[in-house]
Amino acid sequence: MATASHPPSATVDHHQPPPMLTDFQATVKLKYVKLGYHYLITHLLTLSLLPLIAITAVHATQLNLDDVNNLYAHLQYHLFAVIGVICSAVIGFTTYRLTRPRPVYLVDYSCYRPPDHLKVKYQVFMEHSRLHGAFNESSLEFQRKILERSGLGEETYLPAALHEIPAAPSMAAAREEAEEVMFGALDNLFKSTGINPKDIGILVVNCSLFNPTPSLSSMIVNRYKLRGNIRTFNLSGMGCSAGVIAVDLAKDMLQVHRNTYAVVVSTENITQNWYFGNKKSMLIPNCLFRVGGAAVLLSNKSADKRRAKYKLLHVVRTHCGSDDTAFNCVYQEQDAAGKTGVSLSKDLMAIAGGALKANITTLGPLVLPISEQLLFFATLIARKLANTKMKPYIPDFKLAFDHFCIHAGGRAVIDEMEKNLQLTAEHVEPSRMTLNRFGNTSSSSIWYELAYTEAKGRMRKGNRVWQIAFGSGLKCNSAVWEAVRTVKPAANNPWEDCIHKYPVEIVF
Repeated sequence: MATASHPPSATVDHHQPPPMLTDFQATVKLKYVKLGYHYLITHLLTLSLLPLIAITAVHATQLNLDDVNNLYAHLQYHLFAVIGVICSAVIGFTTYRLTRPRPVYLVDYSCYRPPDHLKVKYQVFMEHSRLHGAFNESSLEFQRKILERSGLGEETYLPAALHEIPAAPSMAAAREEAEEVMFGALDNLFKSTGINPKDIGILVVNCSLFNPTPSLSSMIVNRYKLRGNIRTFNLSGMGCSAGVIAVDLAKDMLQVHRNTYAVVVSTENITQNWYFGNKKSMLIPNCLFRVGGAAVLLSNKSADKRRAKYKLLHVVRTHCGSDDTAFNCVYQEQDAAGKTGVSLSKDLMAIAGGALKANITTLGPLVLPISEQLLFFATLIARKLANTKMKPYIPDFKLAFDHFCIHAGGRAVIDEMEKNLQLTAEHVEPSRMTLNRFGNTSSSSIWYELAYTEAKGRMRKGNRVWQIAFGSGLKCNSAVWEAVRTVKPAANNPWEDCIHKYPVEIVF
């Protein structure tokens, strides 16, 4: 919870307007463009061979019987050369097959839906905060305003320990929350896919602040009796973008280990990370973060292509941690009274905007049509050569993606992403509705958003999905998926029994 990077529209100072994301029309650093085009050039040889193959195919269709006989006679006189060419082709093809990146398929995923008795309405939230006695009147009023402007609805969830009066966070309660979320998502995943847990070769778990001993990944190994040679990883402190990082790590592992499955579990633990102090910059996470988690099954088996939902195309990660301001903008610390919490800097939105700009500048050459790339690059070069104040051309990412999963960390970021990327209300609908229905579930929110799109019946074969999230450090990470088939709503979809009510109108 504490490493989230999206505050709501309100800030610590009641009289100052909230800082917005950096205007994407501002200067774009050339180094990020070069990085993106480097990826493009690596595929240039393949693109160059396509016209040659087409020309050869056209000429082959025009050959008659005499031409074929003459070609055969000619080859007989150059038998050793022909054998050499064939051997070289076989060796080259074999080398290519062995060294090319293996496709990574998303077989299925599951989002945990807590039981109804854990729902927390505004009134209940405020009453419990008041009865706890740790918050003064100013802090209570601040939390009330944050809730009203946050975009959260009345059906989000808090863990059982925070429903008690007074709240009773403990290590045991935190373990219980972690087990319910992770095991709930995994039970549904194994049931829907029919996968034997012992077939899992790679397990990646990400949770920022709750890292018990034994680890969360060990808890999963123990529960499902996973095999002894499984490769497990436990990622901590990486915030709301850790879900994409976990997928990237699993993807790299699947390039090394053949014919296996990888499971990614993304969650955050609320129980022991509730702030019971009065520093306003540390109170925002209390109002935004809610219980949630997701489990994702990835495969590098070619046989799974037929039943998989998506194929992973790209992962682009941007880390701004070398800058001190970016490093400190989401910071876990103790307040003057010794209460531990996470402080969100007023510079957070500006830093996040810079990270986003760098990320999409690198991502652009990988996903945008060549026409958009040429316009963007030509404008950038013209600005550099002429040294004018001409605004850079912002590519239309709607031409590259059919669906957008913007981390539901807060209303302000969703608003700014919609504005700067010129998205429609339907494009950001999954993010807004996820924030309203489930709150900020940290790294798992992008999966609730994808589940919303599927529940609405909008995912068609060939559609591309852009998942993007921010995290402490500060990081901005993107994952691009392509639907390998038309995806129908799953039986364990978290929106299954309430999708007919959405979208709802959100009034502030």
